Amino acid sequence: MKKALITGISGFVGPYLAKKLLHSGWEVHGLVRRTSTPTVPERVAHLGIAANVRMLDGDVTDLTSLLDTLDATKPDAIFHLAAQSYVPRSFVNPLETCRVNTLGTANLLEAVRIKNLDCKVVFAGSSEEYGLQFASQAQYEQARTKYGTIFPEPIRIPELPIDEKNLLRPMSPYAVSKVQGDFLLQNYHYSYRMKTVVSRGFNHEGAGRGDHFVTASIARQCVQLKQQETKKIALGNVNAFRDWSHVLDIVDGYALLEEKAASGEVYVQGSMRTHSVLSYLLLALDEVGYKVESVAAFSGQKRVDNPLEEVPQTRFGASWTGTRVDDALLAGSLEYQAEDKGLTVRTSQGDVRVEFDIERFRPAEVPILLSDTRKIQALGFEVRKSVRDIVRDQVNYYFDEGRRKKSRA
Repeated sequence: MKKALITGISGFVGPYLAKKLLHSGWEVHGLVRRTSTPTVPERVAHLGIAANVRMLDGDVTDLTSLLDTLDATKPDAIFHLAAQSYVPRSFVNPLETCRVNTLGTANLLEAVRIKNLDCKVVFAGSSEEYGLQFASQAQYEQARTKYGTIFPEPIRIPELPIDEKNLLRPMSPYAVSKVQGDFLLQNYHYSYRMKTVVSRGFNHEGAGRGDHFVTASIARQCVQLKQQETKKIALGNVNAFRDWSHVLDIVDGYALLEEKAASGEVYVQGSMRTHSVLSYLLLALDEVGYKVESVAAFSGQKRVDNPLEEVPQTRFGASWTGTRVDDALLAGSLEYQAEDKGLTVRTSQGDVRVEFDIERFRPAEVPILLSDTRKIQALGFEVRKSVRDIVRDQVNYYFDEGRRKKSRA
């Protein structure tokens, strides 16, 4: 029986990965922060695997605790998921993010090197490492005006879809910390011949995602609206486009990388599709029974009728099924700005008021992400879940009153 160690098992993705590995016959150990309570993380208990996962107290910022953990587990594979993963928090507390994400990753690699373990280390990198990627020349010119300089300068425009060779322009302390971890893993392979693999995972969501993340926040608020617990929805930038995957697809990718990936390599994980935050909101409203008829700014301007109508998208050399409102946003004929104050969504259940919350806008935004996953596809990776599947799972999760009323990190 192969043994796996999952750091960050108390987070969002760790329990799903643990369940996947257990079903594949692995013995699974999970590293839990000493400050975490209860000893069995709630998400692990929720998936019904608490009795099958061995929990160990530890801290990735403490080298000694990692050395003790490796002595106790002697893993065949380590999945390094532990991180401060909330981008807005990294702007508020960049030192914490650096300490956990960068120093924590260095400590883990050093612990493996000191113990001379012949295990594979799979690192949960992030699409945030790519940061500012340009979809058009106009977008590039806007960025130059806003930031004054762009480094490194693009070699080609558009820079989408994003593969392993794209230039890195991290736009947050979180993103920088992930670049550092990413490069550390590559360096430990080159310097010490360690079996390291980097997954640059694009946004992945599902039931149990912390509700300060935009998708979970949307799902929670839409259910609250349905249950008459609120009369409005608050959001930040609705124009941002993200390549959303279901968490189950991502953990399939992690397991595949452990099994088949070449050591020292980087692999992009994603869905090869991109949708706006606005589309995610409208899909969530649709899932709770509010059939969407139109969306417009508070002023009545920038109106889009039947915004969820499916529209085939063939852009940037990729093809996927998008929505009418996304088509307008991607074409540049539509953009909702903070000055619009919010949106009125006309639905079968009446108008829904969506207010723009300035506090939810990032100091530096990544406008669009779209993955090119052909490298991991060559190993056998497949996307099985749709964006609608992700929305449905998150909405269903929040129809449980206890979960809806409890804030989750």
